[in-house]
Amino acid sequence: MHVLVATAGALSPEPVVEFARHLIGGTGSVTVTTVVEVPRSFLENLDADDWHPLHDERSRQNADSVVDSYLRERGHRLTDPLRLALEGARIPCEVRILEGADPAVAISEAANDIGADVVILGATKPIFNRDAWESVSARVMVESGRPVLVVPEARRTPEEDLDEATYQPEVEPTVSA
Repeated sequence: MHVLVATAGALSPEPVVEFARHLIGGTGSVTVTTVVEVPRSFLENLDADDWHPLHDERSRQNADSVVDSYLRERGHRLTDPLRLALEGARIPCEVRILEGADPAVAISEAANDIGADVVILGATKPIFNRDAWESVSARVMVESGRPVLVVPEARRTPEEDLDEATYQPEVEPTVSA
């Protein structure tokens, strides 16, 4: 069984490891992916003030390098927690960082490309309301034609909710002269 795990950074590693372990048995494989929308126009124009006709090719190569660097850095920041958890559980995985503006399309295409048997996604919206059918998870289920396992966010304790609601950042005392 080949499992595709798609994350936007909010997917908790612990349930992914447990589901992946059960789904792949001893012979399956896991691919972890994320979809990054690269702000190309912004990144490509970072050095626009330095443009010179004789440096046109160098600027284009530099812009491509900046875009590639952004894609890798952002992608690994989102996938590394899952990759590290899977590797820590001795579940080998491959990482694929995809560029795209529509995560549902990119994930569905990746699932088809690798022949995934199931896609694991994190829930970023409440699952049981009418807006959920417009979610990335629901679209991947429809567009990929594959089973989709949606993992909700980790449950929070009432104490954690209270801590967040009453959190006051520490303020350094000011000294008046």
